[in-house]
Amino acid sequence: MLKEKLKNHHIILASGSPRRQQFFKELGVDFEIRLKSVKEEYPNRLNHFEISDYLAQLKALPFKNELKENDILITSDTIVWHNGEALGKPNDKNEAFAMIKSLSNTTHEVITSVCFTTTKLEKTLNATTKVTFKELTDDEINYYIDTFKPFDKAGAYGIQEWIGQIGVTKLEGSYFNVMGLPTNLVYSCLVGIANEVQKH
Repeated sequence: MLKEKLKNHHIILASGSPRRQQFFKELGVDFEIRLKSVKEEYPNRLNHFEISDYLAQLKALPFKNELKENDILITSDTIVWHNGEALGKPNDKNEAFAMIKSLSNTTHEVITSVCFTTTKLEKTLNATTKVTFKELTDDEINYYIDTFKPFDKAGAYGIQEWIGQIGVTKLEGSYFNVMGLPTNLVYSCLVGIANEVQKH
């Protein structure tokens, strides 16, 4: 369905995340994966979704001069927002443990921003999901980190993994957003871009 609407477009997904790549396959869209490394740093004055919006837009910058007319570049960033600060990806086991321990028995927010860039427009959307964890024991946290090595994940956990299955007691918002892509928003935006082009 979406594939038909986008048949005159070339989708470029600038993400090394296997979860995001899988989502695009499941949306039934043809896409190319193109990666460029970006230093993920942001100004200290930014808060909440401003951080993920900024980083999603930052990731689009290296591609801008090479986009062709029918290209739609998609970049995204996910952060975990907790106690007034953004939790990124942990550097080591100690950091991962500290992050998960801080999420234990509390509610935090997972924010994903997605930036759509063409030669004519740049549009950034974001979604926020509230996630509540039960009180996790140190043994549970250590077992999870040792077994699943969540060093590539914001907040040091993947909701689709063991820790999510045994630990998450409440979810408000999109589950897929916590995994790294608010698929409903991405779908709507791509449909919108395709419809816009058909009008011209």
